[in-house]
This record gives sequence, structure tokens and C-alpha cells, in this order.
Amino acid sequence: MSKPLKQIHLAAHFPGVNNTTVWSDPEAGSHIDFSSFAHFARTAERGKFDFLFLAEGLRLREQGGKIYDLDVVGRPDTFTVLTALAAVTEHLGLTGTINSTFNEPYEVARQFATLDHLSGGRAAWNVVTSWDAFTGENFRRGGFLPQQERYSRAKEFLSTANELFDSWHGDEIVADRESGTFLRDARAGAFVHRGPHFDIQGQFNVPRSPQGRPVIFQAGDSDEGREFAASSADAIFSRYAAREQGQAFYADVKGRLARYGRERDQLLILPAASFVLGDTDAEAEELAREVRRLQVSGATAIKHLEFVWNRDLSAYDPDGPLPDIDPDLGEHTVARGRAQVRMYRDPLATAREWRELAAANKWSIRDLVIETGNRQNFVGSPATVADTINDFVQADAADGFILVPHITPGGLDPFADRVVPLLQERGVYRTEYTGTTLRDHLGLAHPGDGREGRAARSA
Repeated sequence: MSKPLKQIHLAAHFPGVNNTTVWSDPEAGSHIDFSSFAHFARTAERGKFDFLFLAEGLRLREQGGKIYDLDVVGRPDTFTVLTALAAVTEHLGLTGTINSTFNEPYEVARQFATLDHLSGGRAAWNVVTSWDAFTGENFRRGGFLPQQERYSRAKEFLSTANELFDSWHGDEIVADRESGTFLRDARAGAFVHRGPHFDIQGQFNVPRSPQGRPVIFQAGDSDEGREFAASSADAIFSRYAAREQGQAFYADVKGRLARYGRERDQLLILPAASFVLGDTDAEAEELAREVRRLQVSGATAIKHLEFVWNRDLSAYDPDGPLPDIDPDLGEHTVARGRAQVRMYRDPLATAREWRELAAANKWSIRDLVIETGNRQNFVGSPATVADTINDFVQADAADGFILVPHITPGGLDPFADRVVPLLQERGVYRTEYTGTTLRDHLGLAHPGDGREGRAARSA
């Protein structure tokens, strides 16, 4: 008997101005005006996507002591944008990255519970930690937390927030309209938490929200991050959008669930993925090459190389060979506040690998950065892209994808209009929303509803 087809989950990442964006394209719009967010969200909802995702930037990034050029538009507040989007959408989930290192559980729990009420049960929280003192300088806490304590705080932060979400039990407050009085159960919202990171007590002032708790996402790729996701998250972002790497990551993370009493379908794995569409595969390939060149200017290529070399390389020609000097292994001061700095844990090994690739392929600095860092995940005609995405999901390389277009805000429209109908024809993607909450869309149980595993009303 053949295995039933898995249903594909799709989400959309509003990228702002980052390394995937072609901000110089005439079709590119504002990355901060609400009209751009609204257009993007409505397109995702028209495509029956599970959710929209907003990343978070707590400090403008710097390169060589100057604001990085991709941050010139600023980074608006996540909760404010998601709350506004709740008013212009009806079904789309609203997912935001909120940091567990510099915030407090009561405040974050209150904000997410409020968003879940205002959206009718569509809120989700991407729980992240912050790793650098540079970002921490914006906060009272600073960057004091050593790496081994970041996930310890994150785990306690999430468990404390869950205690607050769960502190309301049923209908504790009943209004007597005739007398104008309220009958109140003293347990409503009461909480006490004592732990190494948080010592708080009081009463949570937002009643239990439609989902009970927001959907929890996690994005770490380290062993600690994978373990945190397996123990506590509903979904995990992944950077492994290549088939074999995706299958290995999928098997590893899903294999950790049993030790926490969880089943494989209680955690979704959703890699981020970029795409380029054309009328034919050949046209799409040509367009993809053009997009990569626009994404990586000569100046951008030099800046990217500085992530690894930790040196000022502005004197080098981006169309020339790689530096013959080795990376500086001291404190990273050239690029600050950038996630990419963490990606290269062994700069000397990375430099050797890149030199070998450049020599073998006769690549310049810019060629190398384009070929190693900015390759689109899905390139082809709508039929080719639909088939490739379906193949990944059916082969357990992912449960779906978080799509990152290179044009904001209109870059998602071609996918919604041309690829989604093909996935629907193949019977692997919803034609209508069948639930009201994000947990419904993702097929996840609602906390406290007495059900195990995936929700019976899975979309």
C-alpha cells in the first residue's frame, strides 16, 4: 500500500532589506510603509499560506564602524506590524521573532496573548536568543550571558511564559449584568515562578486566548537549538533546503522527539527558501543568474568576505583574487550585529575551502560570494518548482517551506498565482482554509484540549 501524500505547508517571510533582496529593482517598494506589509500579507492569504513571518533586528548592523547599507531603512517593531496586519487579514497566521535574552516573560506573554485575541487565534512566537554584547548594549542586561546560559534562559523564559498563558482556567470571571458586579475566582491569572533566571509572582491580566498559547517556533541549528526545539517547539526553521542535507536534519530533529514523550508529527520542519520563476526552466535559470548579480554588488562581496577574514578588505578588487592573508582570529570587530559572523565557526578552514573553490573555477571574490552564498533554492517554470517542492516534502526533507522573495512587496504574487494552483491540482495543498487558528492550519493540537498529536481538524 502506498504511503498517503503529505500536505505541504507554506509560509512567507517579509524580508525587509537583506541579502536576498534586490532593492534596486524598479518593482521594489518600501520596506517599512504599512502598505507593503499589507500587500505582502494579502498575497500570502490569497495563496492560502499558513502564516507570515517577521524577523527582528534589535540593533542596526555595522561594518567598519558604519551602518550597514542594508539597514538604512530601519527595523520596525514586530508586534506593532503584526497587530496591524491582524486587522487586514482573516486567516493568515502572524509569526514574529521575539528575543528571550533581553525581554521579560510577563511582558512578552501579555503581548502574544493580546495578539492571539485580536487575531482570533493566529499568533506565533519565534523564540530566539541573542549572542553578542554589541546588540546587548541597547539593553540594561547588556551582553553578559555566556553562550551556555543563553538556552538555559530561553528554556526557562518559555516555560515561565507558558505558566502565564495557562494561569487562566475556564470561565473564572462571570459578569452579573443586573447587579453590575463580577464573580471572580481567585485563581484566575495567579502565578508564582521561582527559578535561576526569573523570580516573579502576581496575576496575569489577559484571559486565555483562542489558541491557549501561541504556536512556538525555534530557529537554532546548534545541538542545543535542536534539543530545545525537540523539547519545546511546535515548528523549527531550518537553513537546509538542499534535499540530502534536509533529510539528514529532518531525521535528526524528529529522532529527538521521543525522549520528550512527543510524536514525529508534533514538530514541523520548515526551511527558508528563495525562488525564481520563468515561463521555461531556461528562462528562469537566466533570470536567476541576473538576480544573483544584482544581489551581490562588488561592495557587498567585499563586505561578505570581511565576515570571515575579520579584516578591512576595502582595498581589494572584488573582481580580483581572494586575499592571500589569513583571517584574523581575534575578537570580531569589523562586522558587528550580524548573524553571518556566527555561521563561520572555523574561519581558517573556510578561507582554505574558498581559495580552493576560487582557484578551481577561476572565480573572483564577487563570483565566489555569488556562487557560495546567494543561490536560489527553487528555479524553474511553475511546474518544475511545484514538482521540486512536492518532492522535497514527500521525501521527508521538510514539511514545507518559508518562502523569501527577492522583490518586496510584490515578489510573492507570481508564486501565489502560478505555483500554488499546481500544488492544489496535485492534491498536496489546501484549496481553502478549513480552520480558524494557526494551530488548525499547521495541524497542531490546542494546549489543554485533551488531544494528543496532530489536531483532528487538520487543515
